[in-house]
Formats: sequence, C-alpha cells, structure tokens
Amino acid sequence: MRLLTHNYLQSNVKGTEKGYPLLIEPTKLEYEESPFNPDFVKALLSKINYEGLLFAQRQIAEKCTADLSNEFQMPELPETLDENVDETVLKNLHDVMFDIHVVEGALICPDTGRRFMINMGIPNMILHEDEI
Repeated sequence: MRLLTHNYLQSNVKGTEKGYPLLIEPTKLEYEESPFNPDFVKALLSKINYEGLLFAQRQIAEKCTADLSNEFQMPELPETLDENVDETVLKNLHDVMFDIHVVEGALICPDTGRRFMINMGIPNMILHEDEI
C-alpha cells in the first residue's frame, strides 16, 4: 500500500465519528523507485490531504529507517505547502507518496481501535456484519 492510498482511506465502522486518518502500524516496508513526473505530482496536490500525508510519513518513519536505510532515506517534507512548490519538494513528495510501500502491517481506526490488516500490500477494509 502506497502512502497515497492511505491518504484516501478511512474507517467506516458503525458509530465512528473520527475515522481519519488511520494510524499505520507497519511490520514490513519496501522501496520501489518509480518514474518522477513533476507535473503529475503538482496536479495531485489539490487532491490529497497534506496533513494526512505528513501524519502517515511520521507513522512509518522509524520503521522506514530500520528497514530501508540501505536503499532509501526518508525525505523531509515542509510543514505546509504554498503555490510555488519547487521541484525538490515535488520529488520528495513523489518519493513519499509513490515509492514507499507498506507491504505488511495494520491500519488502525483512531476512534474505535478497529484493526484493518495489510497483507501483500493490500489493506483489507471489509467490515464485519456487526460493524455495518
């Protein structure tokens, strides 16, 4: 699961009032470099929750350093974005959103504590019958 995907996920368990952003508990991360397109990343910025992306980055930073330090160094992102984002920041955003993959772990609802498992990079967001 890419952090871009995480940015769009939320818990819909019955009774949940604050199911976003989901907490990330990674057990396995992988780095896979993908082609960088600055225009695409810039166009995507209006469609993401930047605070949610920063939250996700911080959630996985320690595990990323432990698992990927030989291949990848977590880039720094600014606390806020303005309209004139330079190419270095766009590249860092690209790396965070597209190149880090949470392969195994869990997403956790901040409101209910419900755990959604991530296996082979796929988050299982299916609710149980009593949660609908």
